[in-house]
Amino acid sequence: MDKHLYLVGIDGSEWAERATQRAVTLAKSNGSRVKLVYVLDWSRMQPIVAEGFVTPSVNTKDEEAYVKKNVFAPLQEKHADSGVNIDCEMVWGEPVEVLREQVKTEHANMLFLGRRGRSRITDLLLGSVANKLAHCVGIPIVLVP
Repeated sequence: MDKHLYLVGIDGSEWAERATQRAVTLAKSNGSRVKLVYVLDWSRMQPIVAEGFVTPSVNTKDEEAYVKKNVFAPLQEKHADSGVNIDCEMVWGEPVEVLREQVKTEHANMLFLGRRGRSRITDLLLGSVANKLAHCVGIPIVLVP
């Protein structure tokens, strides 16, 4: 029987770090694997053009290097002695779609997400990534405060 897989959506925040901690702790207790997925959201990084003003375009290699060094490496170091197999993947795309696809293709057993502090109005109007995923992934989601 294959080991269970816990997928963790991370974004470099303290909430994502706590979600990773929860996933690793549970995985250690039952021999599961953990996969950390960082989604680089194109929609938040696309240049905005206004009359007389153009923002610089995103350097994808710099963004990816930053995530590897400042997000993945510290989490891997922190949990190196856990004995848990931790894989990392960085994907460009829209967070809900990427995580939904990862759950499906990786046959994840559980999804861990950190709860980020957003305004109630934003959550009401747009919905959170966790809320959107709860309606489409079909596996338990652990929302870590």
